[in-house]
Amino acid sequence: MKRLVQHRLFWPAITLLLLLVASSLFNPSFLALTWRDGHLYGSVIDILNRAAPLMVVSLGMTLVIAVRGLDISVGAVVAISAAVAALMIGGSFSATGEVQSAHPLWAALTTALAVAAACGLWNGLLVVKAGMQPIVATLILMVAGRGIAQLLTGGQIITVYYPPFFALGNGYLLGLPVALWIAASLWAALQLVMSRTALGLFVRAIGGNPEAARVAGVRSSAITLCVYTFCGLAAGVAGLIVSSNVKSADANNAGQLLELDAILAVTLGGTALTGGRFTLAGTVIGALIIQTLTSMIYSLGVPPEVNLVVKAALVFAVMLLQSAEFRQLVAGLARGRSAT
Repeated sequence: MKRLVQHRLFWPAITLLLLLVASSLFNPSFLALTWRDGHLYGSVIDILNRAAPLMVVSLGMTLVIAVRGLDISVGAVVAISAAVAALMIGGSFSATGEVQSAHPLWAALTTALAVAAACGLWNGLLVVKAGMQPIVATLILMVAGRGIAQLLTGGQIITVYYPPFFALGNGYLLGLPVALWIAASLWAALQLVMSRTALGLFVRAIGGNPEAARVAGVRSSAITLCVYTFCGLAAGVAGLIVSSNVKSADANNAGQLLELDAILAVTLGGTALTGGRFTLAGTVIGALIIQTLTSMIYSLGVPPEVNLVVKAALVFAVMLLQSAEFRQLVAGLARGRSAT
């Protein structure tokens, strides 16, 4: 039991379970699932679908934090990716009444992802080659990226009329949302790479002791550069899901504060902000905690501005529970009281 409690996923999993139980108490039909039109319906499915973009971004953020980095530009990259895809797809009606895209769907998606990866590469170059602090390097794109997205869209909301594109954010596969399958596939691929190849060991080595990793011959600069590029790519995927879900690209609001939620999801999942120690499964649980909490607050009719306060309180509580020093302090106080 002691080993179970000390496991890094124990408290995040307990937190998620308690939130689900609390939601079911306030809403008896919360856990109910129904099958209609060839797929599942229910509050849990909605949470999984809405949490998918956050999961994708948070997985990329996990690897960046694992190498002692940080990327606060992912929200802006989401907006850029959504803007590029929306502009290239567009959608117009032909003489026969069929909707046609301005460019092939595969070309629009590939271009949007390439632009997002280039944004991540830019961040990596500033950190690795220019020697900037990660928060400063990514702050540049956080500010400039939102402006770039607004320039691309002309400050307007670009509506997409091409139905095949909507499958990413609104479609279903085998009864579950396509967005969830995308997030799950990304997690499975990363988990396989990080646990079955030397890359996972290298990432932990760079985050744990960069100097020792360099002396051992680990190509820290190249790996860090790739990690930042992947984080940008992950944000690009999330941008496609978000724009597909709302059938438009809103440069002003797409991905707004998503970087903060991603950092929260990573820390809630048990990844150390000091680098080295990370858990991809914990990150997924952290993203589900945030979305479940958000859905519960909205369902209770609590004002949206309270959401941030509740999130902060939740993070504070979970971080204390994950702290070995805090648990030792509580145990010491308990032993002192029992002795008296």
